[in-house]
Amino acid sequence: MQGKQIYEYALIRVVPRVEREEFLNVGAILLCKRKKFLDVKIHLDEKRVSAFSDKVDLDELKEHLDAWKWICEGGKEGGEIGKLDIASRFRWLTATRSTIIQSSKVHTGVCENPELVLEDLFQKYVL
Repeated sequence: MQGKQIYEYALIRVVPRVEREEFLNVGAILLCKRKKFLDVKIHLDEKRVSAFSDKVDLDELKEHLDAWKWICEGGKEGGEIGKLDIASRFRWLTATRSTIIQSSKVHTGVCENPELVLEDLFQKYVL
């Protein structure tokens, strides 16, 4: 499949104290359905998270962020959600929630190479 295709993306946020609505971008997730592409890039800066709240269990947080990777990859490590098609997995991961891990609203664009777009988003908004 050549040419530009529509993609959707969201930023992954850690919200250490939900009641304060402060967040830290820790990743980006991108779906390009026509290219059958779904991937996530995550970087957890433990010092920055701890600066927001010293009550965050960083090991548990890492496990939950790892689940995002497993769900994106699909298969049994992603549990029941990992068995869904890529668009359904993306929708499930980016659904609105009020937990310590949230995503931004979903945004769209067009691209030829979703891997490059994901890397660019990651560099701009996470690192």
